[in-house]
This record gives sequence, structure tokens and C-alpha cells, in this order.
Amino acid sequence: MNQNPFELFERECPEVAARFNDLIGAQKALKGLDGKTKQLINIAIQTANRNPTGVQMHAMMAKNEGATREEIVDAVVLNLHHSGLASVMECLPAAINGFEGKMQKLEK
Repeated sequence: MNQNPFELFERECPEVAARFNDLIGAQKALKGLDGKTKQLINIAIQTANRNPTGVQMHAMMAKNEGATREEIVDAVVLNLHHSGLASVMECLPAAINGFEGKMQKLEK
């Protein structure tokens, strides 16, 4: 298993990472959406940005929030008409790996 990129960020830039975590905490505290929905939205955003590592990490978090494999796949595939087939094909394997708890280095 490869190193978690966020853990590397925290180790290399602890002050910046701490402030980033404060921002994440404030976003998590927003009451409008439940945690699972927030993670599914994050998967869709990361897919649109063609960021397989982000998809993979948010898929892990989505599963921890109760998302099913089907919901995670749907969050990726929803991008087909917005971001195109390349985004979906690039990020779908990452979503499955994240759901299955596999943190793997992804080629971009």
C-alpha cells in the first residue's frame, strides 16, 4: 500500500494542514446535508476535476458514511455528460478501489 498523500501533507506542512483541517471541520459542521451526501458530492466534484486520488479518498469516506458501491459509482458516472467519458474512465477505478479500501498510487 502506498503512502496516503494527505498524511504526507500533514507531516510536511503541519501548520497549513492544521488550518486546512479547521476548514474541513467547519464544512462538516454545516447542517444542510448529511455526511454521506457530502462525500458523494465530493466524489462528483473530484471526478469533474479529473482527480482519481481525490475520488479514491472520498469513496473511502463515503463508504464509512454508509454509501453503497452503487451510489459511489453513480456519483462518478453522473459526470459523463458534464465532464466527458475521459473523466469517468479515469476516476471509476479509483472509486472502486476506495470503496474496497484500497489506497493505491494512481497514474494521472
